[in-house]
Amino acid sequence: MVGGARKLHLNAFLMSTGHHEASWRLPESNSFAGTDVAHFQRLAQTAERGKLDSIFFADSPVLHGNVAQRPYGSLEPTVLLAAIAAVTERIGLIATASTTYNEPYNLARRFASVDHISGGRAGWNVVTTAGDAAARNFSLAGQPAHSQRYERAAEFLDVAKKLWDSWEHDAVVADKGAGVWADTSRVHPVNHQGPHFQVEGGLDVPRSVQGHPVIVQAGSSENGKDFAARYAEAVFTAHQTLSAAQDFYADLKRRTTAAGRDPQSIKILPGIVPVIGATEAEALRLERELDELILPEHAVHQLANLLRVPPESLKLDGQLPAGLPSEDEIEGAKSRYTLVVNLARSEHLTVRQLIGRLGGGRGHRTFAGTPEQVADAIQHWFQSGAADGFNIMPPVLPSGLEVFVDQVVPILQDRGLFRREYTGRTLREHFGLAVPANSFTEVRAQVPDRVPQPA
Repeated sequence: MVGGARKLHLNAFLMSTGHHEASWRLPESNSFAGTDVAHFQRLAQTAERGKLDSIFFADSPVLHGNVAQRPYGSLEPTVLLAAIAAVTERIGLIATASTTYNEPYNLARRFASVDHISGGRAGWNVVTTAGDAAARNFSLAGQPAHSQRYERAAEFLDVAKKLWDSWEHDAVVADKGAGVWADTSRVHPVNHQGPHFQVEGGLDVPRSVQGHPVIVQAGSSENGKDFAARYAEAVFTAHQTLSAAQDFYADLKRRTTAAGRDPQSIKILPGIVPVIGATEAEALRLERELDELILPEHAVHQLANLLRVPPESLKLDGQLPAGLPSEDEIEGAKSRYTLVVNLARSEHLTVRQLIGRLGGGRGHRTFAGTPEQVADAIQHWFQSGAADGFNIMPPVLPSGLEVFVDQVVPILQDRGLFRREYTGRTLREHFGLAVPANSFTEVRAQVPDRVPQPA
């Protein structure tokens, strides 16, 4: 890192009442938080008070699971980010959007708009969306194959980048005297013709201060890692062990180099669900109280859906059945499927125990301890080649984020691992990322000036 020691990057992954599936059952939780804009605005302000790099909202174009299990109301995240941008100044704003069930022009325009509204703080978590249920919401009988979804995603990103580049940075001249608002020679059609998309362009939103929104990715399958190496600037990932996180980190950095990119241009952020108490015993008690609020009948159906097995084959006090599908047979959430199966097999967990382990973070690492112990865990992974930072997933909101900001962040600051103040205003500046070059400007620079020829 230029100008000083390497620093952590911290993102807050926000989910209604918190990541633990039983968090909404706590007396202090707001059961309607998922559609309460003020709730999310306050959370964003808390994260900004802690000088975190960004906040993040997941999204899916399908109603997942059983609405009896937990609150499922979910606002469209780019709309929510626009509302949050109005009450914050520095915090980065990241949202998920699917390349399978959107069109490049609309999505490029939406994220460019958020980037302008926020002054250059937008990020897009690119997903390909698994599952037949989502497909049926878009007039399809079933989901496209895993490889086809990634092929479409790659072309989708190529088109989006062309659209963001369609205005050069100095296209707007706003010359009132001459009556010229923009230089038309610096606004370009993209004229994309590909197997999935045919887009003329240009975009109807000028280039933002960031150039492009920051590209985030969360798939850890082989296709997902190749996609990340080519496009991603930040990666959200899930690992239960240090060794697995180290292997993923080294592999993705190697792939990024092989793709012709600087490995420092991609930030890897594993998820961690911190259950924080004044003492370790208190933290473990809080974790146990949350786990005891999980209703097994709901959780079994959710686990069965992930494993692609009938719910009746999962016995609460037995281990996972033999003969589960291989990862190659899974068309969606491949890496999460493998993580869950490996966790259950390696630790000989019963279905009941596995449900408890997944209840807090759906496969992300859950850590219960004091603020110092949480800071120790973060520092150890950060300094052991496993992470560039972390995706903080509070089990309960707002209290879990507040205690992290007020008690863990100061420890990381005192250790010289995290910023005390923002040094930039854009998400790219927080992550230490360069503004992307404009492809049309580069072409212009390669064309020599015409020299008049004698008559």
